[in-house]
Amino acid sequence: MHLAEMAVLRAVPAAGVFLALTRRCPLSCAHCSTESAMDAAEHADRPFRRLVASFTRQEHPEFIAMSGGEALLRPRLVRDLADSARLSGTRSYLLSGLFFARDGHAVPPALRAAISAVDHFAVSLDRFHEREVGRRAAFRVLREIRSWGPQVSVQITGDGEADPYVADLVREVREEFADRVPMLVVPLRSVGRARALNGPAAGPVAVPPEGPAAPAPCELAAWPLVTYDGTVLTCCNETLAAAARPPHLVLGHADHDPWPVLRRRHLDRPLARAVRMFGPRYAKARFGAGAVASGYCDVCVTLHRDRGLGERAAGYLGSPAGPAMEGAVRALLERHGPYGFARRHGIARYSELVTLGWEGRER
Repeated sequence: MHLAEMAVLRAVPAAGVFLALTRRCPLSCAHCSTESAMDAAEHADRPFRRLVASFTRQEHPEFIAMSGGEALLRPRLVRDLADSARLSGTRSYLLSGLFFARDGHAVPPALRAAISAVDHFAVSLDRFHEREVGRRAAFRVLREIRSWGPQVSVQITGDGEADPYVADLVREVREEFADRVPMLVVPLRSVGRARALNGPAAGPVAVPPEGPAAPAPCELAAWPLVTYDGTVLTCCNETLAAAARPPHLVLGHADHDPWPVLRRRHLDRPLARAVRMFGPRYAKARFGAGAVASGYCDVCVTLHRDRGLGERAAGYLGSPAGPAMEGAVRALLERHGPYGFARRHGIARYSELVTLGWEGRER
């Protein structure tokens, strides 16, 4: 499974679901958006297992995307979820910080079994991760994993288009793997521990801080997120949505709500559709009352406080025309293929790297 296949469907509601398996992590990266640590709370694995077991051949997401913290601290869970998802036709993606590569030893058998079970294995690599796991060690493990079967990619965080570190790392990855390993290059955002680094403000898109709100569709609300404790949100912004948990973003709980139910809620709720189609600021301006604040995500987590907003959005988007209108917006977002999401949410200069090694024939 190539990275570009996920990028193509990133704007399609419920085409994927994110599984945050743990907040524990043995690394101490200074930019960690989830502020993960080894002493963080870890919840039961039953909600994740129940949700994936509820997938059917007739109704399932195209992808599950597993992360943390460090998801490979729960290798048996990763392996079992990947195997269970495959029974319904769902493919699996895993993002890791490669904590196990630091000592130079062979990959432990339990981790090898988990990694071999997934369809795509992604590695986080940037100046912060390199302080924990060296570049050479990461390359060594990636070469080994490629021989096991999963396709691989590298996710890089940088300071913008002029960041010399990113340019150097991209060059080395391309040389090391002969342009066969794709990369997603994203900007550093001031969330989690990165707030102490004085990086750019958090938010999925650039939105003018003043003046009338303009439509700015939110693709982060396209794929639901199952948080560490099993709560399911319509937004994958873990740092903000999972902390605030406003009712219009909470879809249910994976321990008792099966995928068909969660998917239907995700697709049919007019306010969630308004956020996906227009973005929260425009939704507030179009359907709500009062002034529109400047923060994109900050507006979103407060939409439920406007008592009439949901009803007005339902009147406009709850009709049979609602799905058709959302489909038209999605078509606009998809017109650039796999590059579109990488351009809008990554560092545009590197957007075409998501297709390295892709021949466009994978399912």
